[in-house]
Amino acid sequence: MSHMESMVLCREAQVSTLQSLFGERHHFSFPSIFIYGHTASGKTYVTQTLLKTLELPHVFVNCVECFTLRLLLEQILNKLSHLNSSVAGCPTEITCETFNDFVRLFKQVTHTGNLKDQTVYIVLDKAEYLRDMEANLLPGFLRLQELTDRNVTVIFLSEIIWEKFRPNTGCFEPFVLYFPDYSIGNLQKILSHDHPPEYSADFYAAYINILLGVFYTVCRDLKELRHLAVLNFPKYCEPVVKGEAGERDTRKLWRNIEPHLKKAMQTVYLREISSSQWEKLQKDDTDPGQLKGLSAYTHVELPYYSKFILIAAYLASYNPARTDRRFFLKHHGKIKKTNFLKKHEKTSNHLLGPKPFPLDRLLAILYSIVDSRVAPTANIFSQITSLVTLQLLTLVGHDDQLDGPKYKCTVSLDFIRAIARTVNFDIIKYLYDFL
Repeated sequence: MSHMESMVLCREAQVSTLQSLFGERHHFSFPSIFIYGHTASGKTYVTQTLLKTLELPHVFVNCVECFTLRLLLEQILNKLSHLNSSVAGCPTEITCETFNDFVRLFKQVTHTGNLKDQTVYIVLDKAEYLRDMEANLLPGFLRLQELTDRNVTVIFLSEIIWEKFRPNTGCFEPFVLYFPDYSIGNLQKILSHDHPPEYSADFYAAYINILLGVFYTVCRDLKELRHLAVLNFPKYCEPVVKGEAGERDTRKLWRNIEPHLKKAMQTVYLREISSSQWEKLQKDDTDPGQLKGLSAYTHVELPYYSKFILIAAYLASYNPARTDRRFFLKHHGKIKKTNFLKKHEKTSNHLLGPKPFPLDRLLAILYSIVDSRVAPTANIFSQITSLVTLQLLTLVGHDDQLDGPKYKCTVSLDFIRAIARTVNFDIIKYLYDFL
């Protein structure tokens, strides 16, 4: 277990639960397991690592790649046939059209060879896409052990809860396992584990602490944070390489990396430039907007109201909610700027990153900044959805929450100013940081 803990950090409870469910090789395991959690919470990595380390026979299928019933079923059967030594040398590919054929062929593949006397695991990643396929597919996978009379466990990996899966007609209930988001302490431990061998663990841990201090409020995706850590580390250790500072001179190292982290803040999630372009930008100290590719979104022509929706989203992300009365109410009375200042707000909101805001606030700002009267029609809501699809807005809440969905605006100030110019809107006049 100590070896497994070194491979899978901060997921001891989930690993222990899965090992208990798997049991011995020849024992019948639970028919179906449903694992859910947000993106980059370790679902896929933990499941794959556990199955590989324990050397359990399994097939891993991504439901995004296998987007039709036939592709999905054939992928599972062909991977199983290659696992079975008795048919591993067979050059023919198995074809399967329906789930009834799948049950019959599954019995044949697992009847002989290595798969006969041990549990076979079928892992379906991005399982939410199964809901868009045939109606009998999900209930069939949930009862596959019963239908085939074989020792098989189907593991579903998804980002949405089981209640969104359950058919109206009812079905066999899987064992549900939740993977919570990593805490800041978990992220610190996991990212510090990746330190380069040429630098001490304490030096890299101090760098990760600075990185999380800047990005944790706007990004908790482990994959994205790991990408940012790798990209910006050469700039952080540059004074050490040049001999201008020591590994413990944290103040000097922070002053060197701070402006580059501000640049990186503008492109979290967007992936507007490649890693090589970003390294060139850091080396030449170029402004991000001057690099080809970084301003690609400014050349995307948006519908008229989408531009105002994006402007309203930016204002909602970077202005404190209590300043809305000052900016968007015509007869707000005299409000001195000093009344808005507090000690904890002296830091620029643009440095802290975008804050989440509810849909009601977005629409209220939109109606205030658009000259013409706008009705809250389906067209407006569909344009908000399109901006989320384009990754100009990020959905950080869910429809089933009591307070409704929440969003963040992910674009930079340069981009939003370019959008505002196309509709003759002076956005600087409405930003609290520029008062």
